Amino acid sequence: MNILTELLNTLLSTVIDVVPIAVIIFGFQFFVIRKKPANLAEVLIGFVWVLIGLSFFLLGLEWCLFPLGRVMAEQLTDPAFIQAAQSSQGLLTEVNWRDYYWVYLFAFSIGFSTTIAEPSLMAVAIKANEVSGGAIGVWGLRIAVAIGVAVGISLGCYRIVVGDPIHWYIIGGYIIVVMQTMVAPKLIVPLAYDSGGVTTSTVTVPLVAALGLGLSENVPGRNPLIDGFGLIAFASLLPIISVMAYAQLSELKANFGTKTNQKNTDK
Repeated sequence: MNILTELLNTLLSTVIDVVPIAVIIFGFQFFVIRKKPANLAEVLIGFVWVLIGLSFFLLGLEWCLFPLGRVMAEQLTDPAFIQAAQSSQGLLTEVNWRDYYWVYLFAFSIGFSTTIAEPSLMAVAIKANEVSGGAIGVWGLRIAVAIGVAVGISLGCYRIVVGDPIHWYIIGGYIIVVMQTMVAPKLIVPLAYDSGGVTTSTVTVPLVAALGLGLSENVPGRNPLIDGFGLIAFASLLPIISVMAYAQLSELKANFGTKTNQKNTDK
């Protein structure tokens, strides 16, 4: 009975959130453009399925992914676990960043896997592949973004552990982005900037936010309000760098292949 109640409440909340978007879209369609949408019945049926699917998805996140991220952070930062992971050195009197290597590994793994499963990234990758005529690979883009998110979340966890100010990391990251923008292929620059945004969606955010809060609550001397947030900023910034780096490496590989073929032809 509780499950059904929560499902209905989530469905109602989803309807309240999504219906205004539909009202704007259909309002412009009927009153501004003044044309009936093609396959209106299919569109309405699909809209209903979207509401149902989102409701189940949000409920699953609330019951599973968010608590799981917090529990994993608590377990990986438990002093008993850290002591057990060390090679019999007795009791730890001071914890340094090296003692949290399992946290970094978990952050990298969860960042990569959640990004690969991110629906918004799938949609952007498919559309980019279609528009570019296959020049931008679906899996190539998804993996490049996933690596960026994984490295970003790992770096964010390191920052929480050592307690460094977040703004130095963000400023440094955007300096790299600006420098890459000047030399990266123009085709990929706008897509790289968008890739940083699509990663922070329904799958990634709950786990990453839970991981940051759980980590800051369990690392000695950290404040959850000051140190617990900010991982999502890293998850948005690093994919921009990784996607442009992916394009630059692809361009270098293509140029190298062209030069090699030209040399073979000359011979």
